[in-house]
Amino acid sequence: MPFNIDFTDKVIVVTGAGGVICAKISQEFAKKGAKVALLDINEEAAQNNANQINEDGGIAIAYKANVLDKENLEEVRKCVLRDLGKVDILINGAGGNNPKATTENEFHETYLTENSTSIFGLEKNSIEFVFNLNFLGTLLPIQVFAKDMIGRKGTNIINISSMNAYTPLTKIPAYSGAKAAVSNLTQWLAVHFSHVGIRCNAIAPGFLVTNQNRNLLFNGEIPTERAKKILRNTPMGRFGEADELVGATFFLASENLASFVNGVIIPIDGGFNAYSGV
Repeated sequence: MPFNIDFTDKVIVVTGAGGVICAKISQEFAKKGAKVALLDINEEAAQNNANQINEDGGIAIAYKANVLDKENLEEVRKCVLRDLGKVDILINGAGGNNPKATTENEFHETYLTENSTSIFGLEKNSIEFVFNLNFLGTLLPIQVFAKDMIGRKGTNIINISSMNAYTPLTKIPAYSGAKAAVSNLTQWLAVHFSHVGIRCNAIAPGFLVTNQNRNLLFNGEIPTERAKKILRNTPMGRFGEADELVGATFFLASENLASFVNGVIIPIDGGFNAYSGV
């Protein structure tokens, strides 16, 4: 192949960089020469990741950032420009669900009361928080950091969507709706930025065990019924690992490999999206 995976001196901003998935992605970009800005509302988690990258010989700086606060993001942008330079690649990994935006049951039954955690019991504030965290938490960083990408060769945005964007999972309506919106936004941005040189794509991870969903999937070491359903409907029969997201992310980020790839959402799911259940 007439090219190498090389991101030397590329400035990469990663939101949600304190989490399992984006920590791994940022570490691997740093190994390929990138200078990585690690943004997370959990500054300690982002700093721990930065320390690991720097100890391994990479370049990373952690910044406390709230992806729902545009003024804060603007201040972080100034710091990134000062410390590392203009962003070349933005990876939007901040997001997640909240138990208060989750129904107790997969199906609404007649015996459930209005006060139960069914669709009728979900609080407006909780729904707004989850939707905003995933959708606005993707859009606002783009509004802030993409300004420095315009007209520069090789710049691109990678969003993190979800299996929920293809078919909604039970119990998590706000998260499912928000991730569908992220996929739609990804395609919209691919068109919107196509004349100024910014590509926009997304990955849609299947099921990985993270700090956010561990209690939903396991009781100690024992898989929950939900985890068993997931595994039955994942043809490869296992959960994914964070490092299995790196290759597709590298592909989308690389101008050598993906210069004509724009507006796609790549499922990385062990076949979950392809399986009908029969």
